[in-house]
Amino acid sequence: MRETFHPTDPVARALTFSTMAFALSSGVFYTVSTLYFTRVVGLAPTTVGLGLGLAGGAGVLAAYGAGRLSDRAGAHRVLAGSTALMGVAMLAYQFAGDAVTFTAVACLTVAARAATGSAKQALLARWFTGPGRVEVRARMRVVTNVFIGIGTVVAGAALLADTAAAYHVAMATAGVLLLGACAPVVLLPRRTPGLARRLAPVAPTGSAGPAPASPADQAPAGTASPWRDRTYLASVAFNAVVALHFGLQTVGVPLWIASTDAPTVMVSVLLVLNTVLVALLQVRASRGSDDVRHAGLTVRRASWLLAGACLAYALAGHGSLVVACVLLVIAGLAHTLGEVLGEAGGWGMAFELADPRAAGAYQGLSQTGYAVASMVSPALVTATAIDHGAPGWALLAALFLAGGAGAAAVARRGARSAAERATAPEPAQVSG
Repeated sequence: MRETFHPTDPVARALTFSTMAFALSSGVFYTVSTLYFTRVVGLAPTTVGLGLGLAGGAGVLAAYGAGRLSDRAGAHRVLAGSTALMGVAMLAYQFAGDAVTFTAVACLTVAARAATGSAKQALLARWFTGPGRVEVRARMRVVTNVFIGIGTVVAGAALLADTAAAYHVAMATAGVLLLGACAPVVLLPRRTPGLARRLAPVAPTGSAGPAPASPADQAPAGTASPWRDRTYLASVAFNAVVALHFGLQTVGVPLWIASTDAPTVMVSVLLVLNTVLVALLQVRASRGSDDVRHAGLTVRRASWLLAGACLAYALAGHGSLVVACVLLVIAGLAHTLGEVLGEAGGWGMAFELADPRAAGAYQGLSQTGYAVASMVSPALVTATAIDHGAPGWALLAALFLAGGAGAAAVARRGARSAAERATAPEPAQVSG
């Protein structure tokens, strides 16, 4: 727990402290934003949905662009700048009095959020290697879940007051917290020798601190492109399919529970269950994911669990109150375990299949896949499971199984290619 919330490595520590403030802001925002936009600003729910949909498209573009920029300007600079921009954009919601202004601010906010994700991934890819890289990412996810929960509790004061002033204060607090999240990253260069040299990876043991870079690592950024790497493109695509489950969790499950005989309080029960299990299991589940083949198998296991969760959710719609509640808890357990394994395996594939010469571009493309999944999943889940019931749930289950099987196949091919390159004989040198 100490290493999770106060790491010894300076880069991990700075990212962790920044993540705490970032997650607190997210918890506050997620809790009050919908009511703020509809009750305080006075926007129609359809307008909010359309604006956030357009913002999702901006996030897709920003995710890859921020990764490319991280290779050129330094991931820590992009992370600090995008976090500050997001804080300013969050504060600008105070002046979003009409649909056009709201959409513009939402696009800026979501684009900045996507950029922070890509820059953070690039920073991890440059500074850490091997088991240490995925483990730090897993610990940061635990921190994120815990502090989002705390932020949600804090925002409860605004819900209790239920006044325009309270919602304004909550939204302003979210923006100020984001500005505070910049400080640990901005101060990082003066506290971490070697950061200014673009964060060369560490030794294979995963210990902290920069290690001598290989000739490949020293090659100029831009000499490798993820768009020409078919293995990496396939990895991003299949992992994005598995990542559709996040939309299932945030949109599909609450709507589905409301249509069953189970009480709506089960939404909160499943959310608490998810938060606790992620905090307890994410770091453990990430072990071994630095091996590409193992990472692919982990994603495939996650897809089996997600498919099973879909079937349990479907059955919950055809039982009594008690049966529905039991099935929902079983589905929630399988869903959370699938989420934990899917994230761990996806990180391993994103890191280990990437070319170190263009770590930012590769991680940016990986985050683009998640951004696309986030944009598409609400509509997909609604059009399948919510509109068509059991057949729709079955279709989602098949989709998860296909994504997991594809990820495992790509990882197996990537591991085989890496082994062949490692055993290939050195080209003969001709003396002159």
